[in-house]
Amino acid sequence: MFKKMTLIGAAVVALSACAITPEQFESTPVLAQSPAGPVTCQIYTHEQVTWDRSIGRPDSVSVEAADSLCRQEGHRIMQGGTPNYAPTTTVMATEAPL
Repeated sequence: MFKKMTLIGAAVVALSACAITPEQFESTPVLAQSPAGPVTCQIYTHEQVTWDRSIGRPDSVSVEAADSLCRQEGHRIMQGGTPNYAPTTTVMATEAPL
């Protein structure tokens, strides 16, 4: 009985280390254009669009519409389209005064 419980415990530990989450596949955010303005999308992988979602949108665009637009953008990229990467900023650390 102890041997069986040890094997079950080892299997659970091994499988829990293999959990697949969207965060493991995050890419640089891309922009998709809507009639109300640009929507910032998080595209996760170029093999599927299930996890693709909006992370920034105009106030007049609903979350559902923005997420749908991001899945369309992910599909376009998956078919070989060039991503329109969202601009990024670099934050420079300032030296503290002595």
